[in-house]
Amino acid sequence: MTVHRPELHFAPESGIVEAPAGALLDGNTWHLFFQHRADPGSPSRWGHTFSEESPFDWLECDDPLAPQDDETGLRAGSVTATEGDVHLYFTSVKEDSTSIEVARYDLFDDVCEISDDPSALDTRVTRLGTAVSDQDDVRRFRSPVVVADWVDPNSRGEGHKGWLMLTVAGDATAPQLMIFRSDDAKQWTLSGPLEFDGDPGAKLQPGRVVVSPRIIRLRDEVDSKIYDVLMVTIEENGSEHAGYVVGRLAGTKFKVAQPFQRLDYGHDFTRPRITNYTPGSVDESTLYDEGILFGLLNGTGRLDDPSQHKSWQEGKWANVISLPRVVTLQGGTIFQTPPKGLPEAINNATRASSWIGLLEVPEGSTVTLSLNDASGNPAATIHHRGSSLELDRSATFESETAIAPLAEGDSDSLTVIVDGSTVEVFADGGQVAMASRVYFEGGCSSITATTDGDAQVLRDWYISHP
Repeated sequence: MTVHRPELHFAPESGIVEAPAGALLDGNTWHLFFQHRADPGSPSRWGHTFSEESPFDWLECDDPLAPQDDETGLRAGSVTATEGDVHLYFTSVKEDSTSIEVARYDLFDDVCEISDDPSALDTRVTRLGTAVSDQDDVRRFRSPVVVADWVDPNSRGEGHKGWLMLTVAGDATAPQLMIFRSDDAKQWTLSGPLEFDGDPGAKLQPGRVVVSPRIIRLRDEVDSKIYDVLMVTIEENGSEHAGYVVGRLAGTKFKVAQPFQRLDYGHDFTRPRITNYTPGSVDESTLYDEGILFGLLNGTGRLDDPSQHKSWQEGKWANVISLPRVVTLQGGTIFQTPPKGLPEAINNATRASSWIGLLEVPEGSTVTLSLNDASGNPAATIHHRGSSLELDRSATFESETAIAPLAEGDSDSLTVIVDGSTVEVFADGGQVAMASRVYFEGGCSSITATTDGDAQVLRDWYISHP
């Protein structure tokens, strides 16, 4: 049964996606690496998929990495183009320890290897050894992200020198964020734990379970300064949600400019990964004007049982990676919008659909979108109430309504993308994003809009496929 399988999002032909591991744009070719397992009882390993020209037509390659020797699994990490080499930084899991290992991907500009054996490994990937292991009474390093370091963090126009790695360490119930630095991206020295200068918000106070850290640099469109944006996933009450803090990292101190904000207010967007670039793939003068990120569409976290997913029971696959999101920084707030070429991709698809509307929603009024299954029954509803956005999927999932605040005075707009069992929503120019899984019985047949009070749909554009 294919109605739950997306066309434009990445979902595995078979097996379970557990997280995006890293993304790399090489010219016009998108490479997406991901943590996955063949079935609920198999160890985790790394997969690789690519799409040429646009990030919507994914083709799976042979896996780049799998457990070896006494490893019990491999977890996500980071993919970086370093001085002509593509390096894969990954978490090696053993019976009583974790470490950060590094591998090199050779001949990256060639067509990737694709064999009939799902357990085959790409022969162009070579393990280089351990990058970070237990030291200075700190144990269990994991979830690395590697980015270029600054020549001077206070004079960022001088460019980069060396490399910075941010990792998680310590017990899973009380993790620490740790910083390493390197001259060559191979030999790493511990700088120390990340410390906040200023209030990062309640979600990042001591005792919170923080996983999967990322750092992206963005130039704020308001003051034109380049900031570090620390993205994390918070584990809380059996679920996960992603958020970010804006500031500037110098040494091990992160000077907070804006405290924690939610990155996505839906049910299912977690573990964001930033797209890096090979040399020449992006204009260096505009490098920090925007970024591109992917996330996992599953907010249940480590308590999730993929064998209970309809997609697993019907097709032996589980979980989806989000569409790429273009992110910009405006006044200390991340704005997210769909990628270039998405309307054309939806128009050429057979099951994906979208609804885009410009609205007028005074306080006390509502625009409601019904996302209907093949029988015409609402599988999910979206309410734009002017000051808040709501996504209700209780018809197909046992979950509360997801609610996001909207800023006053912004343009009222909605973009909704339905692709298989995924729903991604962008509101008010990208100020708010919401992603949730929804099972449409027989597929999504229509998206219909109604108004209440003085609300109006001024203009709308609907792409559907009967």
